[in-house]
Amino acid sequence: MEPNLPHRTAGQILSLKRWGYGVAGTLRAAAAANGGQVGFVDEHRSLTYREAVALGDRLADVLGRRGIAAGASIGLLAPNGVDFALLCYAANTLGVDVVMLNTGFTAAQVTATLARYDLRALVVGAIYADRATGAPVRHDLGELVAQAETLAYPLVGGDLRPPARPGRTIVLTSGTTGTPKGAARREPQGVGNLVSIIERIPVRAHDRMLISAPLFHTWGYAALQLALGTRATIILRRENGAAATLTTLERERVRTWIAVPVQIERVLQQRRTSPVALPALEVVAISGSKLRPGFATTFLDEFGPVLYSLYGSTEVSWATIATPEEFRADPESAGRAPLGTRVAVLGPHGERLPDGQVGRVFVGNEMLFDGYLAGGAPKDTVDGLLDTGDLGVLRDGRLRVTGRADQMIISGGENVYPQELENALFALPEVADAVAVGVPDEDFGARLVAYVVLGPDAELAAAEVLDRVRGAVARHV
Repeated sequence: MEPNLPHRTAGQILSLKRWGYGVAGTLRAAAAANGGQVGFVDEHRSLTYREAVALGDRLADVLGRRGIAAGASIGLLAPNGVDFALLCYAANTLGVDVVMLNTGFTAAQVTATLARYDLRALVVGAIYADRATGAPVRHDLGELVAQAETLAYPLVGGDLRPPARPGRTIVLTSGTTGTPKGAARREPQGVGNLVSIIERIPVRAHDRMLISAPLFHTWGYAALQLALGTRATIILRRENGAAATLTTLERERVRTWIAVPVQIERVLQQRRTSPVALPALEVVAISGSKLRPGFATTFLDEFGPVLYSLYGSTEVSWATIATPEEFRADPESAGRAPLGTRVAVLGPHGERLPDGQVGRVFVGNEMLFDGYLAGGAPKDTVDGLLDTGDLGVLRDGRLRVTGRADQMIISGGENVYPQELENALFALPEVADAVAVGVPDEDFGARLVAYVVLGPDAELAAAEVLDRVRGAVARHV
């Protein structure tokens, strides 16, 4: 590891002062401090931080030659990889806004998103080219980077100046309540966001970090910023299936793995059929959805005390983080608020509720989003805290999320939460997946209906399901 000599420290500070704490500034700062360290690795290339800045600047030059300049808005539809990170860096350098499209979108959804946000162009990874047929202007990401590699160095990129306004990153919400909405990510104003995360998740400087979470999601993109801030060697893979991920964790000696819950569930199953030792793995940090009941304990038993879970949303970034110790104390815990974050459970009139009482979860921190684009309805705020849309309960500073506020039903005068029934269903060993939803009912006003998916070779009749969950939930559920 290169020593952080005084001139390198000065270069790091100057980069952050000039370019800010977004991707453009943090990558430049990493290059100034540890330019010879390997910064990015994927299936196709390995770049030091210094090489990444040089290539990213050339990519910014290529984008400018194609008419993508400060103030423009473009879409990005691409898999995890070094090219994805370089495009984000180049756009941020130029002052270009990037709307991150979900790689699961159909061609029709891609076309609708481009129209909704009036995007000038779409940058697309080759494997998704068939989804981009409706784009008015389309640029192949691989071709852009290849063109940047052919440019002489040093070149125009070396004379780039910070834009009047840094390029924004617009992350699309999951769309569980309708059409996905674009949420503009706030530019970090310092290292506070980094401190908030590492205060609860023990990421170390110069980690070998695998980011399996999609970079187009809030958690994946936040992990990229976290990795740059800690000068990690960032390992990215287009293929993030269980077998491929397990191989990468072993071969790349990954210490910190950033993932979403479904990925760690599948890797655990894969490891049981293909056992491998992972002595380097010390941190598995997840976010994006709730773990199924009891899984945290199962994972800790299998992998050891490495599991950390960040609860948050596209709109509030992070709210709480659960550690291995908190999972052992309460497997359903969402953890505690990290440094610089406020979490409150409020009643229907904005009043703070006492410990143990269910209410709406509100969050305040420096990374609250700047609002929806293209007409999304604003979120409720109370005393600088933003509504997450979730229901939860606080006990001694620890949060437990009990469900979505818009999914609660009133059945026979009682408040009923679908998650309570889902938890009971997941406790049945035959059940692989389950979801409960409210439907109208003539007698009670509303009632829950559950849809259950059984595991391989499992047999379970509907009547037996009812009998076995009846004692696990309240009568009115």
